[in-house]
Amino acid sequence: MFDINQIIGTLTGLIWGPWMLVALVGIGVYYTFRLGFFQLLRFPFVMKQTLGRAFLPEDQIAGEGTLLPRQAATAAMSSTVGVGNIVGVASALILGGPGAIVWMWISAFFGMATKYAEIVLSIAYREKDQKGIYRGGPAWYMRKGLKAPWLANIFTVCLAVVCLAGNMIQSNAIAGNVESLVSLDPLWTGLILMGLVAAVSVGGVRRLGKVTEKVVPVMVVLYLFGGILTILYHATALPEVIAGMFSAAFSLESVGGGVAGYAIMEIIRYGVARGLYSNEAGMGTAPIAHASAKTDHPARQGMWGITETFIDTFLVGTITALAILTSGVLSTGSDATILASQAFDTVVPGFRYVVSISIVLFAFSTIIAINYYGESMCFFLGGQRLSMAYRYLFLPFTIIGAVGGLKMIWSVSDLLFGLAVIPNLIAILLLSPKVIALSKEFFQDIAVRERAQEHPHPQTRPDASGS
Repeated sequence: MFDINQIIGTLTGLIWGPWMLVALVGIGVYYTFRLGFFQLLRFPFVMKQTLGRAFLPEDQIAGEGTLLPRQAATAAMSSTVGVGNIVGVASALILGGPGAIVWMWISAFFGMATKYAEIVLSIAYREKDQKGIYRGGPAWYMRKGLKAPWLANIFTVCLAVVCLAGNMIQSNAIAGNVESLVSLDPLWTGLILMGLVAAVSVGGVRRLGKVTEKVVPVMVVLYLFGGILTILYHATALPEVIAGMFSAAFSLESVGGGVAGYAIMEIIRYGVARGLYSNEAGMGTAPIAHASAKTDHPARQGMWGITETFIDTFLVGTITALAILTSGVLSTGSDATILASQAFDTVVPGFRYVVSISIVLFAFSTIIAINYYGESMCFFLGGQRLSMAYRYLFLPFTIIGAVGGLKMIWSVSDLLFGLAVIPNLIAILLLSPKVIALSKEFFQDIAVRERAQEHPHPQTRPDASGS
């Protein structure tokens, strides 16, 4: 008799094997070289163009789009900054040791270029629907750019199902944390959560943007505050921890015994995987949100991909790792789900609730983001009617997940996500000439403007009378 769980597990292992990690990082390396290491050399410029312009009034933002650039960015970050930044990073430390964090940084560095490319393509090939909403993402650039609608259909079907599973996983995390905080029955948590998700989803992408631009900064700042306070409390251990991370990352000594070469490969594997899974570079989700952004050039919005990865991995993920390592709770052998809470609790008893509240906010923001992603996939496949049908289908899964039901779909989720990622990697690789051309166009225009400011035309200068 066939064991369906074993079959799914085997297929998932094959798809998410080392070759997938090599492909995800490899495309980032390719783009990094083709774009001249711009995520490093132009980092100050990128920050100025993203966070530096985040709060400009709408009338000062050139171009067309549905959401303000910051709203599109926070909508995208809603799905990337999540439980994986807490529990996922803790898992990487348990399985790969402190050295895994260094490889998490390395993969995230190259992931910046990949995510930039995805967003550039999503803007370049986006469309406006009958209601004036800009829509785009991998499915659109596969159909319009690659002329491969069949590939787009594979991506959309797989991602739509993955979003249903993701809803259940996140709602289950919320229910568990709420139950530990206030002893509320998971069923009631699911019902309340479904109502909140419905209230956001009924307003479409515009309401999603308005909600996430308020929720995301609050949840990130709250968690960073708790994490930094924890690290400062154990500041004397910080130099040794950082030195140990780099030593372990490149050491031929195993994490827990065994063959040295195998051990260092495991360190790399878990670190790279955590970096990629936390910021979702190359996975095709963030471009769906960014496609709706108001912008005058694809490359300008693409730079938000660099900023998002920086916040997601280099800030939130790193804070989690350092809080766990400096506090010493990694040696307790505790489960990954509670390591961060234990670390925070070493500062002041009860401080662990900052982690619980953060997880609730992270998971909720993820649910409302992936709801929109799933709706967008159905819109691509069947228009407004199918999109609305998906919205109503999505909501009950919030309750089912909260009470821990339909766990089979959780195991299918990773398999389908892998089947969605593969078409996206093919697309962003084959469409790289488009990304490179648009990037050169944008930066050449910037260079021309900078030269014009340094050497203004004589006719633009005031005459001797000052007129």
